[in-house]
This record gives sequence, C-alpha cells and structure tokens, in this order.
Amino acid sequence: MATFILIHGAWHGGWSFELIQPMLEAEGHTVIAPDLPGMGGTDEELAAATLANWADYVSDLCISAVKPVILCGHSRGGLVLSETAERIPKDIAALVYICAMMLPSGMSREQWRDRAEPNPAFRALVQPHPSGIATIIDRSHAAPVFAQISPPDLVEKAFDRLIAEPDQPRLTELNLSQARYGSVPRHYIECVHDKTIPISDQRMMQSLQPCLSVTSLDADHSPFLSRPRELADALLKIAAEIEA
Repeated sequence: MATFILIHGAWHGGWSFELIQPMLEAEGHTVIAPDLPGMGGTDEELAAATLANWADYVSDLCISAVKPVILCGHSRGGLVLSETAERIPKDIAALVYICAMMLPSGMSREQWRDRAEPNPAFRALVQPHPSGIATIIDRSHAAPVFAQISPPDLVEKAFDRLIAEPDQPRLTELNLSQARYGSVPRHYIECVHDKTIPISDQRMMQSLQPCLSVTSLDADHSPFLSRPRELADALLKIAAEIEA
C-alpha cells in the first residue's frame, strides 16, 4: 500500500481532500493532507512562507512516510511538488499534478502569466492582503471561476475556509534538474472545465514536460468537490500501477 501526500492549492488547506481521503484509505492506503506552514497566518508567518521552506517541509513528510510515496498537488501545489522532487527524488515514487502548475525550470508562477491564456475573471478575484506580502480571494465571486459545476452546498462550506496566500512562492523561479526532478515519474490529472487554469494551459504544460500518464476529468478547478469519486479513482489507478 502507498502513502498519498496531498498538497493543497493557493488560498486552500488540507481540508480540500476531505472527500477523497476516506476513498483512498478504504483501499488500504495512508493519506497525509497537511496545511502548508504560514497559510493564513500572521504577517511574520506569511513572510516566512517561501517555496523553499514549503519544499523542505514536504520533503520531511516524504522521507518519514511509509513507502512508496505518491506526492500529489492541486493548482499552485504543483510548484511544491516540483521543488520537493528536486530535493529528494529517491523518496518519491510518483508525482501527480491535479490541474496543477507543472512549470519548467527557470520559471515562476507569475512569469507563466506571460505564456498563459489571458484570464481576467480569475485575476479579478485576487485581492491584496493588508500585509502587502500576500493575497486573498473575493469569495463572493469565486464560485463561477473555482467551482462552477461543484455542488453549491459544498462550495459554500469550502469557500468559507479560504485564507491568505503568501506571495513569495508565486514569485519564485523553479530550479529543477533532469537528473533529480526529471527522474521522478510524472502524472497529470487535467480538468477540462477548469476556469482558473484553463485546459489549454494545462495541456501546454504537458507539452513542455510530457507525463507518464494523463487522465481527463469532467471537472472544474475543484475536482475534489465536483468529481471526488473520479479523482480518487484516478489516484488509485496510479497507485495500482506503481505496486504492480
């Protein structure tokens, strides 16, 4: 059995995976879904939240976990996956990007905007945090962009939990090598109705860094709300292939 380590996206937390965690555990797997340090914290905690610190934190989780480890990330969580794999490639059996940022070395999330499809609806949601070093989401207009086909009751509960996202990880260029990061098998779970990271952007990232497998879900940017069973099944299939 595998250990799934599930890394949440921007403004979210480990709670993102509450619906799929029991589905994975029912098949005998272990699930770890942490809140990344500093999320929604004090100004000092937000300032200390860097991509390097997050990758070190997740590396420790991977090293101490029962193997094999399948490291999964949603949205911005993909940046953390890549940096973690660069640090400890031998401790990770697979990377799974869930409508996530799978960027090449030398590029930051912010720089990706120059290549990506223009997305004014998403950009309009992102508001400055009073600290000046983080952002928050306009929750009143988030559903049509983040979760337009998800059950409204689940969306309302989830968006009540959105918190401040530190700026530094978004601004940090990835530093990846083929020998380390590139040695870890990559899988992509694309969400065809995504209005946050449009499917065209997801597929552009896949073309830049081909994956061992690609699974398409009839989902929005919140597949853990809109298609939890299908998302869990996609993860279980990857685990079964690793253990075969």
